[in-house]
This record gives sequence, C-alpha cells and structure tokens, in this order.
Amino acid sequence: MKLIQLSYPIGVALAAIGSGLGLGRAVGSAMEAMGRQPEAAGKIQTAMIVGAAFIEALTIYALITVFLVPK
Repeated sequence: MKLIQLSYPIGVALAAIGSGLGLGRAVGSAMEAMGRQPEAAGKIQTAMIVGAAFIEALTIYALITVFLVPK
C-alpha cells in the first residue's frame, strides 16, 4: 500500500475536524455577539454565513482533491 493512499483519508479527516471546530467557534461567537447587540443581529448573521461558506468551501476542496489526484 502506498503511503499516499493512507495520507489522503487522514488529510480529509483533519480538514473535516478543523472545519467542524472552526464552524462551531464562529457560530458560537456570532450567537454571543447577537445576544450582546440584538440591533446588529442582521449584519452579524450575514458575516457569519459568509464566513461559514468559506470554511465549508475549504473542506469541500480537500475532499475533491482526493478524487482528482490519480492513484
């Protein structure tokens, strides 16, 4: 078994774990900010959704590379 066959699943797993931790922290901080300043909830929510989309995009890129790289 080639080392690369083992490293790709580990890399995707690390990307997924990092994404989950990052999303949890981002959403938690946004909820806390909305609780402190309810009048700014719309702006905070918009920024949180854009940030979450970027975090998820990086995870999807990590997953796609596994399928694109020849074995």
